[in-house]
Amino acid sequence: MEVKLDKTYPLDVDAARAWAVLRDVRTVAGCMPGATLTEQVDDAHYRGSVKVKVGPASAAFAGDIEVLALDEAQRLLRLLGKGADRGGSSASMELTARVAPGEHQGGAVLVGQANVIVNGKFAQFGGRMMVQVSDMLLAQFVDNFRAAAAALPPAGAAAAAPADGTDPPAARVPPRPALPAEGTAPAPPQAPPAKANEINGLALLWGLVKGWFAGLTGRRT
Repeated sequence: MEVKLDKTYPLDVDAARAWAVLRDVRTVAGCMPGATLTEQVDDAHYRGSVKVKVGPASAAFAGDIEVLALDEAQRLLRLLGKGADRGGSSASMELTARVAPGEHQGGAVLVGQANVIVNGKFAQFGGRMMVQVSDMLLAQFVDNFRAAAAALPPAGAAAAAPADGTDPPAARVPPRPALPAEGTAPAPPQAPPAKANEINGLALLWGLVKGWFAGLTGRRT
């Protein structure tokens, strides 16, 4: 089953801070519910996993991410992700995301196009439900993305000299622990993050049920 998405999300930060988040693959992965990067093979290839639970169906996809393009001038990122679980389900996604100027001066929007192909038990939910689930997941992702971008200092603040006369720090994404290189032993496990490490399928299904009832009410009125 194939699902195509074309979304635009307004951001409450400037384009420079939004791009600082988008260009960092590890930060982008950290914004996606259920996603974890486990290894950086090289500058363009990563390995990780995504835990998904929707109703009675659950899976832990282990896969690879390839950076197809990283365009500084256009503030554009293209990724290709592929994964499979032990139950025979598989999924792939080609994502193109870019930061564009917003309607208001100093603002920005996140524009994304994704082509998702799902095979196995998740395909039984059908295209319409998968689109709704994808919309909810993307809404969670964008909320995390906004928070990560807002945590960065504005470009003007970073350029200004501190009162004590020391050199100002460069505006950048906060450093993250380095991923183990291919063939090396993984780092000791860290404390679990505050956010859930599994996509909240119950919340997603409840959102779908509410949307379904709202649709019925709309048709009756």
